Amino acid sequence: MGKPLKLLPWLIITLSAWSLGFGYNVFYGGELSWLRRMYWQKIAIAESTEGDRRLLITGGSGAHYTIDSQLIESGLGIPVVNLGLDGPIGLDVILPSVIEQVRPGDIVLLIPEYLLLLDPDGLGDRSANFGVAIGEPGLGGVPLKQLTQDTIMLGVPSLRAVAKSLVEITTEGELSGYYAPPLSDRGDPTVFKTRQEEWWALPVNRPISNHAANRILKFRQEVEARGGTLILSLPWIYGSNNKRTIKNIKLTAYYLSKIAPTIYDKDSLNIKTDSSLFADTHYHLKPKGREIRAKELVAQLKPIIDKN
Repeated sequence: MGKPLKLLPWLIITLSAWSLGFGYNVFYGGELSWLRRMYWQKIAIAESTEGDRRLLITGGSGAHYTIDSQLIESGLGIPVVNLGLDGPIGLDVILPSVIEQVRPGDIVLLIPEYLLLLDPDGLGDRSANFGVAIGEPGLGGVPLKQLTQDTIMLGVPSLRAVAKSLVEITTEGELSGYYAPPLSDRGDPTVFKTRQEEWWALPVNRPISNHAANRILKFRQEVEARGGTLILSLPWIYGSNNKRTIKNIKLTAYYLSKIAPTIYDKDSLNIKTDSSLFADTHYHLKPKGREIRAKELVAQLKPIIDKN
């Protein structure tokens, strides 16, 4: 028996093990699998939501976990869809993953976290994996080397993740994940998580990166090419009021306003100091916080929408 034939059983075992790991990570069990399901649920909601004019809200989890679509819909009188995803996907992948849902007459509200606004290249830890998971490998211009390496690693689930899944199966009879809870009929999360660590004020150490500004400008052009209108919003954060943070947020708001109408509270710069409004991160909101945020968005959006 030649050497290649001797290696064949090992190759089959390796490929089988990799396939099982890939299936776990992408389709059932791993955190990416829940993110993939959430994305397709949101896309299905957008595709089934009718209206001559709709409000599509997108960004990372700082959009997903801060929106009360029903309240905004009631205030504006137009259908609202929450297309917020996950910051580590990266701005360059989030934006092309939702652009196909824009129809003529739609208003697109982009609420990017500072994680996305300050990123120098628009790609995050989950950029390559997310593209693979939704069947669009390389989405957002992920370099081939990164795509190849990350795809290979998708077949190698972490020991911690597997252990967590085994505990869930034995104690609860089912698997769960950060993005596993069901969505509302508008794409909003139906649960919120609470923070276990001590709160500290989040600083913003730099203004928007050139890459983020250019990518958002391109996104505005893409939205307009599909007959939509882009509006931008600074995110709400439980943040610092130090001089550096104030300066960087003001610069960020200035540059964003050169791209598209940008909404935020001019006095607070959307920096909040009441941690009771926030859930598990400096961006995610509890139901009360979402209610306040929704009313604020309605008041800020209405004059702009009424002009169009």
